Amino acid sequence: MLTEKQKDLLLFIHARMQERGVPPSFDEMKDALDLRSKSGIHRLITALVERGFIRRLPHRARAIEVIKLPDNQTGGQTGQNGGQNVAPNAGQHAGHNSGASVASMPQRGGFQPSVIEGSGPRASVSPPPPSHIIDARTVSIPVMGRIAAGTPISAIQNHTHDIAVPPDILTNGEHFALEVKGDSMIEAGIHDGDTVIIRRCNNAENGDIIVALVEGEEATLKRLRKKGSTIALEAANPEFKTRIFGPDQIDIQGRLVGLLRRY
Repeated sequence: MLTEKQKDLLLFIHARMQERGVPPSFDEMKDALDLRSKSGIHRLITALVERGFIRRLPHRARAIEVIKLPDNQTGGQTGQNGGQNVAPNAGQHAGHNSGASVASMPQRGGFQPSVIEGSGPRASVSPPPPSHIIDARTVSIPVMGRIAAGTPISAIQNHTHDIAVPPDILTNGEHFALEVKGDSMIEAGIHDGDTVIIRRCNNAENGDIIVALVEGEEATLKRLRKKGSTIALEAANPEFKTRIFGPDQIDIQGRLVGLLRRY
């Protein structure tokens, strides 16, 4: 599943290659998606590479090749992992024999996954519904979709359902739950498929595991490290790199206070 920004970027790259035969520059991508920095483009491209929609080609300028388009786009044949194939092999240019035609950037808001919703730069995340007591031993809290413990996904805003949790794992304040997608926090005991309980807050201490909103668009679950004016989002898996940001690039949405797992 692609986020709205990932899909927008993929179709923009494909349309530009159909039109001019070469991918757009990072500045052109940044302007087309209305992002404030090229670091956001780097993250989106990394996500598209990891999902198998594009690949980087070595020793070539603007070396990006579109492999496939999303399933709901025209052109190509369906690939093994979903999506429409564009490049038959690494040696062919993505603009040849694709059969797909994308004339312009897709209209914003046209792609709305069931668990995430794109939000544009510095958009605020809607507050979750309040928790309520079911009985003396159970409190119901809202589940607000998925959180990425890996490649970030779009800002979480959808209330999908409620779950019952023991009140002794909750602290003072508002709480909500998120379903974990990915394994970048596995050494902190957080596994793919777990449900994390988050206390809503906008600040945290060094070493806390937080829900971070990156540049107003993408949410991820990481350990917070502060050093001077920089903020590091640290994974708990050696296969994932620590990512460094400026203070204006990160908004803290909450702090981990508990975890639920089904066997």
